[in-house]
Amino acid sequence: MKTKYLLSLIALSVASACQAASYTEPLGPSQMDMGGAGLLQTPSGRMAKDGEFSLNYRDNDQYRFYSVNVQLLPWLESTIRYTDVRTRLYSSNENFSGDQTYKDKGIDLKLRLWEEGYWLPETSVGIRDFGGTGLFDSEFIAASKAWGPLDFTLGLGWGYLGNSGNVKNPFCEVSDGYCTRNNAHRSAGSFNTGDFFHGPTSLFGGVEYQTPWQPLRLKLEYEGNDYEGDFAGRLKQDSPVNVGAVYRVGKWADVNLSYERGNTMMFGVTLRTNFNDLTQQHRDSEKPAYAPQPQSDMLQHQVVAQQLTDMDSNAGFNAPHIQVKDRTLYMTGEQYKYRDDNEGVDRANRILVNNLPANVDTLKVTQTRQNLPLVTTETDVKSLQDTLAGYPLGHEQPLKQRRTEPDVPKNAEQGYYIDRDRLQLGWAPVLNQSFGGPEAFYMYQIGVEGTASYWLTDHWVTSGTLFGNIVNNYDRFNFTAPPGDSHLPRVRTRIREYVQNDVYISNLQTTYMDRLGDGWYGQLYGGYLEMMYGGVGGEVLYRPLDKNWAVGIDGNYVKQRDWDNMMQFADYTVATGNLTGYWRPDFMDGVLVKASVGRYLAKDKGVTFDVSRRFDSGVTAGAFATFTNVSKEDYGEGSFTKGFYLSIPLDLLTPTPNRTRAQLNWIPLTRDGGQMVGRKYYLYGLTDERSPALQ
Repeated sequence: MKTKYLLSLIALSVASACQAASYTEPLGPSQMDMGGAGLLQTPSGRMAKDGEFSLNYRDNDQYRFYSVNVQLLPWLESTIRYTDVRTRLYSSNENFSGDQTYKDKGIDLKLRLWEEGYWLPETSVGIRDFGGTGLFDSEFIAASKAWGPLDFTLGLGWGYLGNSGNVKNPFCEVSDGYCTRNNAHRSAGSFNTGDFFHGPTSLFGGVEYQTPWQPLRLKLEYEGNDYEGDFAGRLKQDSPVNVGAVYRVGKWADVNLSYERGNTMMFGVTLRTNFNDLTQQHRDSEKPAYAPQPQSDMLQHQVVAQQLTDMDSNAGFNAPHIQVKDRTLYMTGEQYKYRDDNEGVDRANRILVNNLPANVDTLKVTQTRQNLPLVTTETDVKSLQDTLAGYPLGHEQPLKQRRTEPDVPKNAEQGYYIDRDRLQLGWAPVLNQSFGGPEAFYMYQIGVEGTASYWLTDHWVTSGTLFGNIVNNYDRFNFTAPPGDSHLPRVRTRIREYVQNDVYISNLQTTYMDRLGDGWYGQLYGGYLEMMYGGVGGEVLYRPLDKNWAVGIDGNYVKQRDWDNMMQFADYTVATGNLTGYWRPDFMDGVLVKASVGRYLAKDKGVTFDVSRRFDSGVTAGAFATFTNVSKEDYGEGSFTKGFYLSIPLDLLTPTPNRTRAQLNWIPLTRDGGQMVGRKYYLYGLTDERSPALQ
C-alpha cells in the first residue's frame, strides 16, 4: 500500500514536470536523512552554499533523526545529530529513565578535496559519528558530477555505510589490519581513530534529478548498508535501492518523502537559512547631511549641546565628550548602536564637521567600552570636507583617515560632555536548556534576570545579577553522581541543586578595569563571580591594534558556593587560571581560533580549543573541546568536555540597530573535568573594536 502511494506521488510529480516551463538551475544540494548534503541514506560530494544552516527532522518506524547542519566554510561541512532509536529504551532501569527511548549523539564532518571542473567531479571525504558511541560511525569518499538537470554521485563507504561489503576494502592491500573493524559500541565522547577506513567496504551512489518544475527534486540511490547489525535490531532490507522526492517550500523549507529498503517510508522536513544572506531591516535615522556652518575659534555652548545630543541619538555614542586642544577636535564615547564601527565614526565626523571651529584641522573620534579607551580614528578635516562636498568627476581622492592608539587629552582647552549614568539597570528573560539527558530529551529552565551596575569611579564598577526561577523540569534529574562514578570533585555536576533555588544572586562583584599601555588592558575582580563560585581574580590582555592576534592570562582563587544557601560557601577551594592565545587567520574569512592552557576547577590541567566563524550577517557559530589529564574512567560518560554555540546579533530581529547579541549553547553532557570559572567581563570581548575591519 505504501509503495502505491509513493509511486503515485512520483508519477504526479513527473507529469507536472512535463507540463512545466523549461529547465531552470537547481536550488543547490539538499539534505540527506542523517543530515548533510547528500541523497537519502548516502552522502554526496557536494557542499552547500557557504553559510548555509539547516535544521533537519526525519522519521520512520525505527528511527527519528534530528540534526543541525552548518556549512562553516566553503570547503567544510559540519553536522550535529541526535538519533532517537524508537525500538530501544534509554535504560533497562525504568526508575532511572522511565519510558524514554534511546538517544544517540553524533558529530559529522565533511571536507571537500576539490571542486567540480569540466572533467573532474566535486569530491569530498567525510567522517560520520566520530567521538560518539559508534552506532553509526562511517568514513566515506564521494564524488558528484552534474549533467544538465541530473547530478550523479558515486562513493565508497566504510563502517555503517559499508556494512554490506559489496567490494573489497582497498586498504587491505596496505595491511591486513584494515580488513577488520571493531564494531563494539564505545562510550560517548571517545575517539576511535584506529578504526577509520577499516572493515567491510561498499560502493554506493545515485542520482538527484532537478525537475523542470523547480521546487521539486527526485532522488534514486543504491546504498551500501545491509542493516544486518543495526542498533534498532536486524532490519529487513528487501532492496538496497531507495527512491524519494524533495519539495522546496519557498526559500526556507524542504519537505521530504522517500521509500527505503524496499519496505519503509521515511518522512522529513528541513528548515533552512543562510547566515551570510541574513540582512538587517531597520528604520534608522538618516545620516547627517553635509551643511557646514563654520564657527569662531572657540566652541559655542549651544552648538556643542546640540552636537552632544546628536552624538547619542544619531551616531550612537553614549556619554559623548567633545573637547578642543591645539588644532584638534576630540570626541570620545561608547558606541552602543552600530555593529559596523565605521558607521558610527562616519556619523560622528559629519556631526562635528558641520559646526567646526575655524582653527581645527584634525578630528579624533575615540571609541570606548566600559570606560576603556580602545581606538582613535584620526581624520583630516580638509579631506573630509572635500569628500562630503564631492569631487569633480575623475578627480576623486581617498579620504585621509587612519586608526591609531586611543588619544584622549587630559588637559583640553575646552570641553563639554554628557555624564554617563553611574547607575544602570536592566532585565531580560532567560532560557537555560540542555538536550539528550537520560531522564528527558529536553531539560529547561525559564526565568527572569535583573541586573544593576554602579560606577564608583571611571575604573571601579560594582555589579550584580538577581535571577528569579519561573519554571523548570530539572527536578526530573534522579541521580546526584555523574555516570561512571567520577572521582573528581563535584565542581559542576550539582547543577540540579543550584537551579532548584527559586531566587538567587548569580553575580555580585566589584571590578577594576584600566588601560595599562598601548595594547595592554587589565582587570581585577572579586565577589560572587557566578552561580556556583565566588572569589577573587584578575586578567591581563595584550591586543595590538588592527592585528589578527592577541594573548591574555587570567588567574582566580575561588570557593564553591553552597547550593542549599547560596549566600554561604561550601568547603571546596581551588586556584585556577589560563594562558590564552587568540588568532584570526588571514586565509579563513571570519574565523577565530582560541587556545587556552591552564588549570581547571577540578584541579585538572589541560588545554581548551575553541574555533568559531563569524558570517557576513554577524551570526557566529563555534565549537570548543577541552582535554585534560583526567582519565576517561574518572571523567565519566562523554570522556572530555565539548560544546557548540551560536551567537546571534539581535539587530537582525529588531526594527532599530543595536549591538546586543543572544547566545545559544549546546553542551551534550555536563561533567566535572575541564571546567572553567565564569566571569562577568572578558577583556577580549570588551576590546573587539581593536580588531581589523570588524563588523
